[in-house]
Amino acid sequence: MNMKVHLRKGFVVPPIRTVIIILILVAVAIAAVLIWQAVKPSASEVPAPDYWPTTGWRSSTPEAQGIDSDKLTELLLAIREKNIQVHSLLVIRNGYVVTNATFYPYDGQTVHNVASVTKSFMTTLIGIAADQGKLDLDDKMVSFFPNRTIADLDPRKQDITVRHLVGMSSGLDCAAEPDEPTLKEMEGSPDWVQFALDRKVVWEPGQQFMYCSPAIHLLSPILQQATGMTTLDFARQYLFEPLGFGDVMWPQDPQGYYDGWSDVSLHPHDMAKLGFLFLHQGQWEGRQIVSPEWVEEAISAHMTETDDDPYGYGWWIDPAVESGFRASGRGGQRIVVLPEWDMVVVTTGGGFELNEIAEPIVASFVDFENPLPANPEGESRLQEAIKTVAQPPEPQPNASLPEIARMISDKTYVFDPNPAGLESSVLVFDGTSEATAFIQFSGRPLGSVPVGLDSVYRFSPGPDGRTQGYRGAWTDPQTFLLEYDGITNNDHAFLQFRFEGDRVEVSLQETAHEVGVQFAGRLQQP
Repeated sequence: MNMKVHLRKGFVVPPIRTVIIILILVAVAIAAVLIWQAVKPSASEVPAPDYWPTTGWRSSTPEAQGIDSDKLTELLLAIREKNIQVHSLLVIRNGYVVTNATFYPYDGQTVHNVASVTKSFMTTLIGIAADQGKLDLDDKMVSFFPNRTIADLDPRKQDITVRHLVGMSSGLDCAAEPDEPTLKEMEGSPDWVQFALDRKVVWEPGQQFMYCSPAIHLLSPILQQATGMTTLDFARQYLFEPLGFGDVMWPQDPQGYYDGWSDVSLHPHDMAKLGFLFLHQGQWEGRQIVSPEWVEEAISAHMTETDDDPYGYGWWIDPAVESGFRASGRGGQRIVVLPEWDMVVVTTGGGFELNEIAEPIVASFVDFENPLPANPEGESRLQEAIKTVAQPPEPQPNASLPEIARMISDKTYVFDPNPAGLESSVLVFDGTSEATAFIQFSGRPLGSVPVGLDSVYRFSPGPDGRTQGYRGAWTDPQTFLLEYDGITNNDHAFLQFRFEGDRVEVSLQETAHEVGVQFAGRLQQP
């Protein structure tokens, strides 16, 4: 093949030695780039999936994905035996479900409150709006509220941007522990947006991390102002419908803005779809739902000095797992994304920590390079364990009631104002395996609920119509322990009533919120 080489006028051919040196340097530079791309922790390394789970997830045996069925069986049974408050566990590898377990009393058929996993959805919607040019991350927070009078509007508050809000570095005064007291103040205020805007700025925006739900709630009205759509309508059109989400429940604040900080309720399978979207750099069925640039920014550690792992934009970054990141909500709500293993793990719960089950989950990961030998017996044991953990425990024989149970039965006890908001209680015992409780909380109608005394919950509709369960037991001759499980509402609490004459001492411990309070009441006189 003949090739004509045309040299520009004035071009001087360099000596052959110089050419060789230049070629070596270029080769080294190219090699360095290739090595960096090979080791850079990025979800873009994950191969394109065999299918997209828009209409539903496909299943695979664990062994086909390099996972040990027997190890998963041990995990499920241990969760049940140790009464770890897991409601569901969903393990997906290479786009295929290898474990889908729900634990009594959650049946997996209804949506589940995902708590602060909502923040990861909220920031993703902000990313989509930014991709569309509807807003910019460097837009000032106050620019979205031109008709509001904002307290303490000093230069630092005027410098707060959308970027600061999604990264939890706004500088707004927000006490995060225990159980976010500033959040409780916001929920008690008549206007949540105004409450958040009026917070003082206690440090320079962008300089310090502070987990602040009121600040991130502002993203919801900001999105509505920028797009002209409610947060839910925008989510449906640009996220939920393209990914094939099922039912969604999303509460609103007193002014009608959808909560930006918490309490969206979704099916675990749909939670996993958000993780799968980020695992594949924001792409879904050939469509870019959110840009790869946003995904990269959202799962990069922008704030490293936190009380937990480093934080991105609505996502926590796991330094212990290469390129791993997660969405987290109180009580055990998690979307864990592990690009190195092409994996998404989703949990819901009523009050547990991921480290209670993380080690046995990882122990089941055997070989991610090759499928394991088929293990039909192990797969059968796993399916049997999945059935077992979904069933209620065997009813226990009726225990004889202590004498005090007859004395306090059907008697009303009243309480002075207390942190739990409990105003009155009545317990009724008739010698059967079921009691009845009448519990009056502040701001709620008096409710009558059945209580299982045989270790099995009795179910009844909760305030929002979703199922809740109650069971109880006498732990000693003077103490009755009442267990309440909101199940899908992410509420789980133990109320211990200790009766002494006309007085009752109450200890309330919430497992999902990690809050405990104590107070006393007295017998209501006729």
